[in-house]
Amino acid sequence: MVKEWVTGDHITLVANPNYWGTAAKAQTVVIKWSAEAAQRLQELQAGTVDGIDNVGTDDFATVQADSTLALYPRQALNILYLGMNQNMAPWNNESVRQAIAMGIDRARIASNFYPAGSEAAKYFSPCAIPFGCGGDEWYAFDKVKAKGMLTAAGFDFSKTYDFHYRAKVRSYLPSPDQVATDIQAQLADNLGVKIKLVVEDNATFLTDSSLGKFPMFLLGWGADFPDMTDFVDYHFGTGANSAFGDKFPDLTAAMTGAAAEGDATKRAADYVIVNNLIRQHVPMVPLVHGGSATAYKSDVTGAHSSPIGNEALWTMTPGTRDQLVWMQNSEPSGLYCGDESDGDALRICQQIFDALYQYKVGGLDTEPALATSCDPSADLKVWTCHLREGVKFGVSGELDANDVVDTFAVQWDAANPLHVGNAGTFDYFPALFGGLLNPPAS
Repeated sequence: MVKEWVTGDHITLVANPNYWGTAAKAQTVVIKWSAEAAQRLQELQAGTVDGIDNVGTDDFATVQADSTLALYPRQALNILYLGMNQNMAPWNNESVRQAIAMGIDRARIASNFYPAGSEAAKYFSPCAIPFGCGGDEWYAFDKVKAKGMLTAAGFDFSKTYDFHYRAKVRSYLPSPDQVATDIQAQLADNLGVKIKLVVEDNATFLTDSSLGKFPMFLLGWGADFPDMTDFVDYHFGTGANSAFGDKFPDLTAAMTGAAAEGDATKRAADYVIVNNLIRQHVPMVPLVHGGSATAYKSDVTGAHSSPIGNEALWTMTPGTRDQLVWMQNSEPSGLYCGDESDGDALRICQQIFDALYQYKVGGLDTEPALATSCDPSADLKVWTCHLREGVKFGVSGELDANDVVDTFAVQWDAANPLHVGNAGTFDYFPALFGGLLNPPAS
């Protein structure tokens, strides 16, 4: 449960004495943050924290060589991309977007700025995601052809174009400033395209991006669940936010069909079409699937990394110390979790909320949580969930079916009086379920 949030410094969580499941190992968890990988490592070496997120690219070897520390690599289930808003010139020209796509050396970025376990992207989704790598691979790097395409499209090389990013380390972006600067240099050297780097406030960046305020920007995504819908529907589907501008009707139709298909063979064929349409329309340029890692003091039992960044801090015992101290990249923007989309907020949500189902610690195998089971109909369109009995909330009351309904309703229904939160965009629900009920006028 949340005990306190001292803005700018830390959040303190305490064990819920009435929790229905396995009791928390540490009675207190303190969450701190630092944007600098070097500082996070220094705090870990000094023993002022017990675990850190996103070990710096150059620090993997340091951690591995220190017997008092332990490194836990993550699988690269993420994507760094260069986004373009097709409602804004010159990115409203598909040929221009295609030229940008083939004018960036993705392998150079992966090699120069990323740790082991990373790779230049050949598709938007990692190949570990089922059906993620169907269809044609992304454009090969060809600066001569790309420059010719821009010239043929009448691109104005005399202008300087804004390129927005946030200087926040993520598993998909370990060196934000360096990567942004390299993209700036590549576009200038390879294509003659001049861009101005605009560093955005981390607290507002995701909201402004989702509202479609940036013509060109650098952003990324880490998997929430191992399925194509989490990657493509969230970004390009009918309920996706406005980061890339207007939707592409042929792409949204293909994704809608693929998401509803229960036959694996047919679904694989559907995602070949989806991936090829993403490649054709180029709403973004997939750059790198980034390897990352967590690190802990070696005496922390239960230490692990999660492939989707939802480390279960409550399962860890911090040696003989009274509390577990975790240091991540940034302060969460809020904890109204249905309205959050940043990993540093969602990891804390993982500690204080339960779902109907959950992932086993450190992996992607599912197990029942607040539901004892959810049973599908033959066509997979109706699911009947049986709730665990006797589950008590941290403050008061006992879980029942109306609580589950309310949880969905406050996210889905924009007219619901509890449809509030940090920014009010509620990106996840409309992106994954196709839109909002009673959507706002604009």
